[in-house]
Amino acid sequence: MTAQPLSVNAVGCGRVGKTLLRLGHVQGVVQVQDVHTRSLESAQTACHVIGAGVATANLHTMRAANLWMVAVPDAQVATVAHTMAEQLQHLPPAVAFHCSGALDSSALAPLAALGWQTASAHCILSFASVPAALEQFPGTPCALEGDPRACALLREVFTAIGAHCFDVASSDKLLYHAAAVFATNFLPVLQATAEALWQSTGVPAALIPGLRIALLRNAVANITANGPRGALTGPAARGDTAAIARQAHALGQWDAPTGAAYEALSALALRLAKA
Repeated sequence: MTAQPLSVNAVGCGRVGKTLLRLGHVQGVVQVQDVHTRSLESAQTACHVIGAGVATANLHTMRAANLWMVAVPDAQVATVAHTMAEQLQHLPPAVAFHCSGALDSSALAPLAALGWQTASAHCILSFASVPAALEQFPGTPCALEGDPRACALLREVFTAIGAHCFDVASSDKLLYHAAAVFATNFLPVLQATAEALWQSTGVPAALIPGLRIALLRNAVANITANGPRGALTGPAARGDTAAIARQAHALGQWDAPTGAAYEALSALALRLAKA
């Protein structure tokens, strides 16, 4: 790291932004300077959680900084970058990065056009809550993409707060992020579907929380110990395509999207079993 902590400004600061800046502040990696969000109140809340920073209601009043974090939802990154380029032209170019897993650094093109170095930094972690993310962050893989100089700086910062950084090509960002969706975001959907099926078939409601805990815990333990293929069970693991077809038909009658999902996932499970 550099001799002095890097000054950092945040535009947008939800759970991801709060977690990263809190880690950087506590470990003395960055000097949190100005925080701008959709409202002054939310910016003040973010500064309180971070333990540093000055909440600001106006983007154009933010001070110059070494590093700018754009921590807004994916759908807002391009719009925010355009607004920043319009309102921050009086400041010297700096390094700006966003935290999206699916978008590449071209989402910050309006800033790049002004001479800024741009990048993306995505941590493969479920930021369900700031306290949990702070506890779970050490060792978290972090994908870096964008201008080489920006990525070099981000590698220093993220490594210093406990991440394991690696490079991902701009053209691979969508596939890279889809992997994280498969690994984490779809699990609640699958569990909710299973529980809806249990409820509809008469499984007592009082038993379902126990089933949730036991089956998920055992599945994670089996995958961790044996890998995905070794943990595979059920009709696909046995190659019982007839059973799969019968279940897919029944599920399709119960709910068409569920039936289609079962067929697609069963095809992947059969491919895994044959690998």
